[in-house]
Amino acid sequence: MDTKETHITCPCCESRLEVDVRTGTVVRWRKKGEVDETGKPVLRESDWSSANQKVGQRLDSATERFDAGLTREKSREKDLDDLFRKASDKLGRKGDD
Repeated sequence: MDTKETHITCPCCESRLEVDVRTGTVVRWRKKGEVDETGKPVLRESDWSSANQKVGQRLDSATERFDAGLTREKSREKDLDDLFRKASDKLGRKGDD
């Protein structure tokens, strides 16, 4: 079976790196004290609150983007009618020449 990530421990500082094998990029990085003896990250209250804040911001921005898209869609028919009218006027002027 092909593994997607590999775990590497730095010999100098004993930090733990998780590297994506396919792209060769570091996915996660934890200092020595941030990992328990099993290699899993130690979670603190600040980690949860910052994650909760990020999710809240993402939900707020999604709502704003949805509202902006809805507003654009509501005015789309009017915009297309205006474009059609302008093209018809332009075509009518070319026919008069």
